[in-house]
Amino acid sequence: MKKDSGHHPLFFVTDRLEFPPVEHANEEGLLAVGGDLSSERLLLAYRRGIFPWFNEDSLILWWSPDPRMVLFPNKIKVSKSMRKILEGNRFKLTKNTQFEAVIDQCAQSPRKDQMGTWITQAMKKAYVKLHKLGIAKSYEVWEKDELVGGLYGIDLGHVFCGESMFSKVSNASKFAFIKLAQELEEKRYSLIDCQVYTPHLESLGAEEIPREAFIEILTSQK
Repeated sequence: MKKDSGHHPLFFVTDRLEFPPVEHANEEGLLAVGGDLSSERLLLAYRRGIFPWFNEDSLILWWSPDPRMVLFPNKIKVSKSMRKILEGNRFKLTKNTQFEAVIDQCAQSPRKDQMGTWITQAMKKAYVKLHKLGIAKSYEVWEKDELVGGLYGIDLGHVFCGESMFSKVSNASKFAFIKLAQELEEKRYSLIDCQVYTPHLESLGAEEIPREAFIEILTSQK
């Protein structure tokens, strides 16, 4: 273990499938360093409110920020203009038909105010494997025959952990996100994990809640 800028020692992940308590994360939310991106480790992480984010040339960094940005599906905000788009036929939605294309587009769409957009080749490979296992899922938005927006994330059965989204034309990713929220509300999901605050997510109805409350919801079902 090595001291970092927080109050707890920085945890170095070994070959063992384990993480420290999320309360040990530092003020920025960094909890642990190292390990791998095996399906087993990723599932363990998400089920405990932890996610990976790191640059191509760094060790794997594991995060559990406090507060946590989430969307309760019944609180999705749909503007009048978006309602018209949802009711119209400009966009078509598909699910799990172009997962690799969605993750590639997300990787090519850097955002200044959002953490989970630096998608390395190692991360892509790991999430494609989770997709083949039926755990990572994608929503694709089409305009005519062109893929113009979408999102992907980890489906835990009662919580959807959103990873990233992209938009090549105005409102495409918003269309995907609203459709996701509406479907998850129907399926009685507890929430969508959005990880960290962005003004865009807040405009869609997402809010920050204490990490403790998030973990309680995460571990209370299934």
